[in-house]
Amino acid sequence: MMDVNFFATSWQQGQEKLQILYNKTKKSQHWIVVFAPYAWLFLFFLVPFILIAKISFSSAHIGIPPFSSIFEWSDNHVLQMRFNFTNYLALIQDSFYGEAFASSLKIAGSSTFFCLILGYMMAYGISRASEKWRTILLLLVILPFWTSFLIRVYAWMSLLSTQGLINSLLLKVGLISTPLQLLDNSYAVSIGIVYCYLPFMILPIYSTLEKLDPVYIEAAFDLGCTPWRSFWKITVPLSKPGIIAGCILVFIPAIGEFVIPEILGGPDTLMIGRALWWEFFNNRDWPLACALAVAIVLIFVAPIMYFQRKQIQTLEEERE
Repeated sequence: MMDVNFFATSWQQGQEKLQILYNKTKKSQHWIVVFAPYAWLFLFFLVPFILIAKISFSSAHIGIPPFSSIFEWSDNHVLQMRFNFTNYLALIQDSFYGEAFASSLKIAGSSTFFCLILGYMMAYGISRASEKWRTILLLLVILPFWTSFLIRVYAWMSLLSTQGLINSLLLKVGLISTPLQLLDNSYAVSIGIVYCYLPFMILPIYSTLEKLDPVYIEAAFDLGCTPWRSFWKITVPLSKPGIIAGCILVFIPAIGEFVIPEILGGPDTLMIGRALWWEFFNNRDWPLACALAVAIVLIFVAPIMYFQRKQIQTLEEERE
């Protein structure tokens, strides 16, 4: 009898130890899951940004690397830090960079607006389609990602050129007598950005609309609300998180876009991405280019991230 009680007690103690070990393992796994995204952001965002900020306070010179160090040892073996603020002053004093910022803001803003209009209509249509067609339509949305980004931009170059498909079709129909200048301007850049970044607007909006409970729409109809009014008063406000996410996903990369303005835009199409390229590779002025990159993050990206954080907090408070 004592042996039976002894084994029962041992079995119970063993179960308790296993349960404690399981809880510790579960907590450690939780911390790993939480820590992994922050480690990724630290290694691939914060560390490169610190290096770029460090270079932005140095001075350009001929050599490898083409900039001086801000840390120097004096004759007395004292570590000195010399910060050069002329790069940031150049961004303020030179009107070229102000025009590049304004042009980037204009092109990225208009492109984001047209992406929102087209993307919302497409996302709304996909969310209202049957299950059979919904999968096919989503596949068509992400299908362009299967081809190279560069090839897709070059395809628009052939379409918009003076001897391209659009001008040839308009000349053949008789709508125009001479080819239109559709390429090498800001309109061509906006078309390219809308085409390339449209899926980034469609998918978050579709994700929000697909989760929308149809009971709200039915209740609005029962109360005498028209379809158009119920769309603006119920559907659009409830899809606000998807709209904000889509606008951020389109606007931030469009601000610093380089490939599309370089291929579809003309020499007068100024954007921050092209200015960065010119400073890095043509002028070999890495400190000024890094200062420009830091200014982009501080002026455009940081306020948007702050707004997104506030928006998430507001949504959480509304749910509570």
